[in-house]
Amino acid sequence: MLDLIKLARQMQGIGQHLTQEAIATRQRLELAQRILAQATDRQSELLMQQQMWRDRLGFTAAEPIEPLDTQIDLIAAPATHTVLATDGSQIAPSHHEIAYCYLINVGRVVLHYGQNRHPLLDSLPEVFYRADDLYISRQWGIRTEEWMGYRRTISEATVLAEMGAEIQAERGKSSAIPTIAMVDGSLIHWFLEPLPIEARDRILPPILAAWEKLRTLRIPLVGYLSAARSGEAMNFLRLQSCPYLAPDCQTHCSGQTDQAPCQVFSPLRDTALWGLVLEPGQRGALWRSSAKILDCYGNHRIYFCYVHMGSEIARVEFPAWVAEDADLLQTALSLTLTQVQKGYGYPVTLAEAHNQAVVRGGDRARFFALLEQQMIRAGLQNIGTSYKEARKRGSIA
Repeated sequence: MLDLIKLARQMQGIGQHLTQEAIATRQRLELAQRILAQATDRQSELLMQQQMWRDRLGFTAAEPIEPLDTQIDLIAAPATHTVLATDGSQIAPSHHEIAYCYLINVGRVVLHYGQNRHPLLDSLPEVFYRADDLYISRQWGIRTEEWMGYRRTISEATVLAEMGAEIQAERGKSSAIPTIAMVDGSLIHWFLEPLPIEARDRILPPILAAWEKLRTLRIPLVGYLSAARSGEAMNFLRLQSCPYLAPDCQTHCSGQTDQAPCQVFSPLRDTALWGLVLEPGQRGALWRSSAKILDCYGNHRIYFCYVHMGSEIARVEFPAWVAEDADLLQTALSLTLTQVQKGYGYPVTLAEAHNQAVVRGGDRARFFALLEQQMIRAGLQNIGTSYKEARKRGSIA
């Protein structure tokens, strides 16, 4: 229980602190704008430096594919189009419950605009209880709870591709209705980098196979990041602010890149700077991410751009086959912008997919009630939660 009186005493200095931070942020933004203008004039030279010293850089800097000052107005989506989305939720395994198992619930949404067709709004639950599902990750030092999250990512991608295939099959080959597949969050699965190769090979291939199916169907895939915290684009500007002739971080800065002299606008993120550059309805330059894990993505390497959605600056990610196809890229960005407008600041399909996927307290209770019934029918005895879990669900106060 939160003691608000004690909390209020700690809040007294927060107003002054936030005021000081706002002043410092304005100063950092002014500096970042000046460095952006300088980097725009030297973009070709900076790109050569990035390529030459890539292995010696102590930070991950994205590679701009277009001029840094790019500002392109996005066109409105056609009246007739289709949007697909998936999102996932789960019930984590617990040794204090009646059985050690977990559940993944994938929300599915298909919205047809201008087609007089019913939408699809449902979810696909899947229970994992076999030893291979629960303990296979232990051999790589990965907790079951973490492995469950990775399995959820696979399910979201697989279900999305399956929905795309079903829709294309219903339409036939002659249909040319613009369609987009959306997921919430990044398409760059950073969590894969520290994993052993054997574990990574269990996760990434099925995801890439699902993306390949979407590529074959010519349905652009988009990862939408609201309130993005990435600094990949800002890191490219560090090549301009570097005081040395060569950006050799390992020699000049001994690997301490967070305190390096080129880090003059930290902790600013990409969205803060591009919020000053872009107008509502515009996108900025295309960038190719330099995340190390993308070396395993093959033809699905991730590109991104920042889009002024009116309500916020969003980071929109897509595979290389979308970025390199002008028609698919236009479809992806125009439909994404329209989705945000229809959702009053956030893509309506992603919001609905989350609502379909989320497992609430009542759902959790019903899940374990069904599980208990099955265990009793199977003749199992002494079924129940641990004493710890039983006491936490009640209170003596």
